[in-house]
Amino acid sequence: QVQLVESGGGLVQPGGSLRLSCVASGSIFSIYGMGWYRQAPGKQRELVAHINSGGGTNYANSVKGRFTISRDNAKNTVYLQMNVLKPEDTAVYYCNLINPTGRYWGQGTQVTVSS
Repeated sequence: QVQLVESGGGLVQPGGSLRLSCVASGSIFSIYGMGWYRQAPGKQRELVAHINSGGGTNYANSVKGRFTISRDNAKNTVYLQMNVLKPEDTAVYYCNLINPTGRYWGQGTQVTVSS
């Protein structure tokens, strides 16, 4: 089994920044990719950003140029640097990991962008 623990969420004003972290532990084996998804109230969960084993990244159009995903392989940790936050970024953010045994999710961390 794989455990994912997110941290770094909170309340921030529009235009502010937050950095989310997700630490993976357990039977990780080789990681195909890690990513961040988000789910706002009444909406479906959507991909925010993903980073593959080779370091390649992709982003949702709505966050391109504002968010940056990165990984520290030695620490089995993935980060999401979020800048110029907007009210529409408000959601629960979930960490995701894919390895040979399947797809795993964290418990989520709330991000609220409001003045």
